[in-house]
Amino acid sequence: REFGALVAAYNLTQQQNSNKLHICTGGGPGIMEAGNKGAHRGGGTSVGLNIELPFEQHYNPYIDKDKNLNFDYFFVRKVMFVRYSQGFVVLPGGFGTLDEFFEALTLIQTNKIGRFPIVLVGKDYWGGLVDWIKTRLLQDDLHYISESDLDLFCVVDTATEAVKVIDEFYSKYLLSPNF
Repeated sequence: REFGALVAAYNLTQQQNSNKLHICTGGGPGIMEAGNKGAHRGGGTSVGLNIELPFEQHYNPYIDKDKNLNFDYFFVRKVMFVRYSQGFVVLPGGFGTLDEFFEALTLIQTNKIGRFPIVLVGKDYWGGLVDWIKTRLLQDDLHYISESDLDLFCVVDTATEAVKVIDEFYSKYLLSPNF
């Protein structure tokens, strides 16, 4: 909720629509709902890219009614996430979260899409995965990834830190206004 609210507050300071950022989640309950709720309550744009599943998934009530999109296929949904994202803030989740994280990371790494910040939130949660990446994928003799690939994402603990990473990225690469 805090991250969604911070993005909504940032948008209030922007006069040009091209400088505004919006919260876009998978549209479901839990952490996705929290992001949409923070944006909605803060007066920001709240987008949900929902997927039709035989269990568990339903859209949350904090998505702007005209921005609640439903998909039958993960592929199309992932294209929408990646195509229009200016940053990924990845919170603890399951296989879908990992799939979307690694998809974006791979597309950036291979220069198939332009670079944007990828921020993992929760050092305790993501620490084991990051350690595995460093010890298994970064082995010198295997060359699965290069050391510079570790710069394509970062790990933080708070919404404020996540905002700072995005702000610093765009200040450095695109000279956009600060949060």
